[in-house]
Amino acid sequence: MTNNITQVTLKNGMKVMLKEIHTAPIISSWVWYRVGSRDEPTGKTGVSHWTEHMQFKGTKKFPANVLDKAISREGGRWNASTSHDSTRYFETMPADKIDLALRLEADRMKKSLFDAKEVASERTVIISEREGHENEPLFRLSEAMHQAAFRVHPYHHEIIGDKADLHTMTRDDLYNHYRNYYVPNNAILTLAGDFETKSMLKRVKELFEPIPKGATPPRLIRPEPEQKGEVRLSVEGPGETTFIQVAYRFPSAAHPDYFPLQVLDSLLGGASGLSYKTSRFYRAMIDTEYAVDVSAWSEATIDPYLYRIVITNHPKRAPEETLAVLDNEIKKIQNELVTKAEITRAVKQARAVFAYSSENITNQAFWMGYAEIFASYDWFVNYLDNLAKVTPKDIQRVAREYLQPSRRVVGTYIPKGAEA
Repeated sequence: MTNNITQVTLKNGMKVMLKEIHTAPIISSWVWYRVGSRDEPTGKTGVSHWTEHMQFKGTKKFPANVLDKAISREGGRWNASTSHDSTRYFETMPADKIDLALRLEADRMKKSLFDAKEVASERTVIISEREGHENEPLFRLSEAMHQAAFRVHPYHHEIIGDKADLHTMTRDDLYNHYRNYYVPNNAILTLAGDFETKSMLKRVKELFEPIPKGATPPRLIRPEPEQKGEVRLSVEGPGETTFIQVAYRFPSAAHPDYFPLQVLDSLLGGASGLSYKTSRFYRAMIDTEYAVDVSAWSEATIDPYLYRIVITNHPKRAPEETLAVLDNEIKKIQNELVTKAEITRAVKQARAVFAYSSENITNQAFWMGYAEIFASYDWFVNYLDNLAKVTPKDIQRVAREYLQPSRRVVGTYIPKGAEA
């Protein structure tokens, strides 16, 4: 896998990143906007996700009923998603058909319609989506956890938004959000695949450079104050299963401690996507029948976020018993240096997950933009080297610093049987 890329900033401030990969006649194009739920004030929560939906409702040049058919007819696939920190749109197409994707993205960067009837229709869709999530115990618990962990920072609300805001937001709220943030100087275009850089850059400039630069988008600067002690909460609801979620405050992805914490996560919870039966949490909780399932993960974010552990409690155990086992495993890693062999295995697992997640053309285009949102492409290029530098003392230090009860929220979902 080559890491050679071309990076250019257009006259209107849009960043373009190009990576030639000639393994297959495919090109993947991603447009990233530096806007997500992190940018939403109270009263407009969920506006980024809703705006993302509206981008599929068409422009005059590309009406909604034409878009999907046009991409499918050319053998392509497309989608979009909204996160805490960004909104991204992608098309992966046969190499000779990529111009359709580029023309579409250039057009909807400036000319999406936001028809009032479409806004009303999508309101119903998104509220229904939100209500579907509310039937899930883990969504209910996760939302309560975020509200407790972030009292000030906008990470406190779910990306889909609060139902009160989904009912009251107007077409103008959505359109103003679009006009504020969907400007070229707030966007990154990443392209990977079977193209020639010089001619591709020429075409990108033809399509995107005429789009006028916008005002610098507004940013919410609301740092979360330091937590002053452990927070515990419980959520009651339908079901038969008890869930426990533990969320520790973790640094941003650009922080040097992010890498030892990734190795620590691999040791405790296992590498995502691989067998986790060798992980410490699995052996301590599942092998001994304290839990039916356990997973742990962090996210790469602009601002400090959370390391979350989710446990499906064993029916014969009280939540406090299971939590005691979790705490004991954390104390062990704080008090006893892990072996170099254990770190080597954890890094190897993390390396395998990383390689798998970045090998295809769509994912390579994804990683360029993803890393650029919270750091830079160098973060991606140096990721494996930074993991390999982690030592047993690094693991012990970050475990002692970050996995403290005073830095966490502990939530329990208490099932009340079938809902009447």
